[in-house]
Amino acid sequence: MTPTHGAGPGRSWLLRLVLTFSFAQAAVSMARPAVSYRAIALGADGRAVGVITAVYALLPLLVAVPLGRRTDHGRCAPLLVVGVALISGGCALSGAAGSLPAMAAWSGVMGLGHLCFVIGAQSIVARRSAPQDRDRNFGHFTIGASLGQLIGPVAAGLVVSGREGAMARTSATALLVAGAVAALSYASLWRLEGRTPSAPGTPARAPGPAVSVRDILRARGVPAGIFVSLAVLSATDILTAYLPVVGEDRGIAPATIGLLLSLRAAATLACRLVMTPLLALLGRTVLLAATCGAAALLCGALAAPLPVAALAAVLAVLGFCLGVGQPLSMTTVVEAAPGNARSTALALRLTGNRLGQVVAPAGAGLAAGLAGAAAPFVLLGALLLASALIAARSPGDGTAARPASAARPGPAARDDGDRAGRARGPGRCGGPSGGSG
Repeated sequence: MTPTHGAGPGRSWLLRLVLTFSFAQAAVSMARPAVSYRAIALGADGRAVGVITAVYALLPLLVAVPLGRRTDHGRCAPLLVVGVALISGGCALSGAAGSLPAMAAWSGVMGLGHLCFVIGAQSIVARRSAPQDRDRNFGHFTIGASLGQLIGPVAAGLVVSGREGAMARTSATALLVAGAVAALSYASLWRLEGRTPSAPGTPARAPGPAVSVRDILRARGVPAGIFVSLAVLSATDILTAYLPVVGEDRGIAPATIGLLLSLRAAATLACRLVMTPLLALLGRTVLLAATCGAAALLCGALAAPLPVAALAAVLAVLGFCLGVGQPLSMTTVVEAAPGNARSTALALRLTGNRLGQVVAPAGAGLAAGLAGAAAPFVLLGALLLASALIAARSPGDGTAARPASAARPGPAARDDGDRAGRARGPGRCGGPSGGSG
């Protein structure tokens, strides 16, 4: 097979993919709190905000696996083009919507666009990365998500005004700006997919029959990884959607809420920059269990009426802890899946994420309606505590404490056609390891 040009971790395709993801994720991260503020301006209570937040994930939940199967047997780049169009359109039309049902519908379009983009982008990284570079390339790719999550909430907070009577107009403006930011992704969305499907050192994908969902889910460690990913993403999602509600309840300005959300994102980015030494020190199982357990306690603390300074400190540590789950769950799923079902496996992981984004906000909305705006954070604490227990009981993955350089296998240690669950050499998480919803 002819090698794919530009498959190296520092080549232009990966840099352009990171830039594209930064714009797309910034648009979504700007739009999510802006949607909450606009819903509040249109008369929504905490329960209605929870429903709108859940709709964002509902349509993606239904189509994730079919999209993954299509990508396993076709090109990935068209999903990025469609995804950006849906994100941009969903943001802009949410800003123009004048009713809560319309906002919920366009929020669902935005969520579908994000799903299309992420499946396509993750599949490109998996295909164009040599096996020994996959952890590093996934980590670099996810820096785009962290940058978007860092910039988006601040931009939303600066545009949205808490002045009496102004929020309906300014939140609509923020959504229109988010749509324009998403459209900027097209500037770097060219030749991201190589002419050949795989990087040097990676065997061609085995065509073979489609691997069943049951077989993928039975792969060793995959269910635990999916649940951890679900819990961590649900926590991030509800923080983004409900911190504005808490801010309104406690008299915290939208600009301050935006800064707090960006502080959480900056801490998550910092975590991914030091992922390699953390893995070398603790190993994957201990690291996942410890950070999920700590995040559970911190989410519980958010339910207390903390001053802004204490709230910032809690969110910074919480953001650091939440930076672990997505990176490790992504590489685990890719390594466990058969070579001709990796996009489907990634889609299953995203399906789990979206299921959490449907169920958790719905539960959060019910909790907020019954017990107040801070109650969803107690629910999140329970979910993260369950994920910590599951992570602690999951089988070891070979990333026991050792120097990162010693954990890097050569291409010969992998076989793209291996069945999930076959013994593999441990992966290396080099550079800022990361993952995305």
